[in-house]
Amino acid sequence: MADLVVIGAGHAGCEAALAAARMGMDTLLLTLNMDGVALMACNPVIGGSAKGHLVREVDALGGEMGLAIDDTFLQSRMLNMGKGPAVHALRAQADKQEYQNRMRRALMTQPRLTLRQGEAVSIETENNRVTAVTTETGARIPCRAVVVATGVYLKGSIIIGEHRHDGGPQGLRNASELSGSLRELGFGLRRFKTGTPARVDQKTIDFDEMQEQPGDEPVVPFSFLTDRKLENTYSCYLTWTTPETHRIILDNLHRAPLYSGKIHGVGPRYCPSIEDKVVRFADKDRHQIFLEPEGAKSLEWYVQGMSTSMPEDVQWAMYRTIPGLRHCEFTRLGYAIEYDCIDSLELRPTLESLRIGGLFFAGQINGTSGYEEAAAQGLLAGMNASLKLQGREQVILTRDQAYLGVLTDDLTTKGTDEPYRMMTSRAEHRLHLRQDNADLRLTEIGYAAGLAGEERLERMRRKREETERLTEKLRTVIFAPGEALNRLLLSRGQPEATGACKAEALLKRPEIHLADLEQMMPELGEVSPAAKELTEISVKYAGYLEKEAHAIRQARQIEETRLPEDLPYEQMEHLRLEARQKLAKQKPVSLGAAGRIPGVNPADVAVLAVWLEKQRRTEEAAKTGEKP
Repeated sequence: MADLVVIGAGHAGCEAALAAARMGMDTLLLTLNMDGVALMACNPVIGGSAKGHLVREVDALGGEMGLAIDDTFLQSRMLNMGKGPAVHALRAQADKQEYQNRMRRALMTQPRLTLRQGEAVSIETENNRVTAVTTETGARIPCRAVVVATGVYLKGSIIIGEHRHDGGPQGLRNASELSGSLRELGFGLRRFKTGTPARVDQKTIDFDEMQEQPGDEPVVPFSFLTDRKLENTYSCYLTWTTPETHRIILDNLHRAPLYSGKIHGVGPRYCPSIEDKVVRFADKDRHQIFLEPEGAKSLEWYVQGMSTSMPEDVQWAMYRTIPGLRHCEFTRLGYAIEYDCIDSLELRPTLESLRIGGLFFAGQINGTSGYEEAAAQGLLAGMNASLKLQGREQVILTRDQAYLGVLTDDLTTKGTDEPYRMMTSRAEHRLHLRQDNADLRLTEIGYAAGLAGEERLERMRRKREETERLTEKLRTVIFAPGEALNRLLLSRGQPEATGACKAEALLKRPEIHLADLEQMMPELGEVSPAAKELTEISVKYAGYLEKEAHAIRQARQIEETRLPEDLPYEQMEHLRLEARQKLAKQKPVSLGAAGRIPGVNPADVAVLAVWLEKQRRTEEAAKTGEKP
């Protein structure tokens, strides 16, 4: 007997199981293979544009991914530093095996959590509520909630050229039975596809023909709890495809499963295979390729940008046209994988099924792609499953609270017809949803739920208080004109001061940074780097932040107008038929969410608002005895 069973121990399942156990639930985590726990089946990288924001949010809420990558990274870089702070994003190359070992250790030492190898084949229900999970060996595990986090394993099928076989990633088995159980429960399944490049033997790579890409110093940690000094230990390398690469691909396009009709699943738009890139961007004579290490104790290197499902002989030929790889030897071939997933419109924003109580879904089963998207959903599903079992209000993150709120809202109101990837462009409030302030936005929510601990909360509060003190200091400190001030201004290409300058006004100038002011304000040396970063962004972007805060306040008025789950949409005659059907099916939680459902227009939202107001007046009249 378990309170909660988590099916699948990928990045979603790990976070779901840890969250539930930390919140006091007796949790069983089922995995097809103990060697597949937290497997990085594609690139061993955590973070990146928008994805780094999700990792910081997982960490702020009390998750494990940020801590795990800080412990096991090989190289770290901050992306998009030439742009504004809204899109700055951490990206770290992981030691693939050490990351798995680190996460498996966290699972196996966590109280109230059991990790077990076994295949779940069915989910039992009674009166539309979860009652048990059964395994292929006949075990029946009674439980009160289930998180399905099966990744790409449901009826997984590996495709390399004309060859196809049933299986999961990197030679692991697939899950063949659970899809049937989900169909019996009423879920319509779809086929999505993803892929991965070949891995090459380090001994056969000519790094001298490539451009070295070192990591950034100092290294910025992912976790808000990491305060030790981190160091890069590996470089990555940049090279390019050649016209010969493209010629080989085009000459063999008829053998490419993507174009020959052998692949039926829908692939990711924003992570295309090399054959797809060559066709779609025919005007380009080369594409970037990055060589990235898979581990300190491994001689395998990942060839980012060369994802493919071409036949084996074509893979050998095209890889060996790339500078640095002309004599390469493969350790693993590239392949595509097709798998079953559900329609995310079947879910509430809490990631619970609309129809079956206690049944939650997280990760690629929901039609998403990426380790970070999976981990974020897993944490939210595990948290909300636990809150439901405890009889407490579940957490719904909104679009102005978190990238995770954008992710869940997109999935449950708009749905996705291709593997969904988180991008900064999806977040309309991205200047507010920066990676540096994820703890200020979310740690109190995680703490209130019983997931984030006291240490996280206290660190967040100290950071907030330190930032407030520093901001106030900058408002009150005034620099008199003189040699020190003018030396600073001239060094930054600014005219000499003719009068006194407030520190805050100086910092608002794009050319001046907080580090520059330390020359005249030695006390800044005692302020933490996190508080400095937050303060500088708050001062420099004050006008934009206030404008965004105003937009958020306006949006919240409609978001805070909640819609009861049992609204009789079919009986609202002023709603268009399409709107009635979609609202009744998806059961949006607010007027704002209703307006984002494809097929529901502003006039339909206005009808709902009028209907709610009439209901409010009727209820008030019933209490007072007056006519509505």
